[in-house]
Amino acid sequence: MTDERQLIEKLHRIEALFARPGTEGEKAAAADAAERIRRRLGELAELDPPTEFRFSVSDGWSRRLLFALLRRYGVEPYRYRNQRRTTVMARVSRRFVEETLWPEFLEFSAVLEAHLSEVTDRIISQAVSADSRDEEVRSGPNSRADDGSSQPLARGRDPFSG
Repeated sequence: MTDERQLIEKLHRIEALFARPGTEGEKAAAADAAERIRRRLGELAELDPPTEFRFSVSDGWSRRLLFALLRRYGVEPYRYRNQRRTTVMARVSRRFVEETLWPEFLEFSAVLEAHLSEVTDRIISQAVSADSRDEEVRSGPNSRADDGSSQPLARGRDPFSG
């Protein structure tokens, strides 16, 4: 079984946990799980009306994952002009965010991050260098001799243009 197939199966199992199966022995497909969550979202909308939420995500992968989860449940993500691309806005009920959306996002995100990290490490090791050590940590700038050999890089300045 491929790594990707295993990852997809793991994500389906996580999704099933958040779908809150109706019976003990229920083993629904991913589509059924998503449908149960959509129904739950509708029920929560009556008890807890949707409000505007602002989510801040750290990277493009997390942003794409959040978009996919929101759209799966019929919620259209957006952002306002001048907001950062890492900001995702959505109108959803607080309970849905707290009980389903955010916990599911965190679970999916952790699994995907681990997978992407593993793939990245493997590719770098095979194609660039097998030395994957972290950088050396040295004492602060006050503890070294200021011989002028270490110059701060101006923001946006090309370090290779003399």
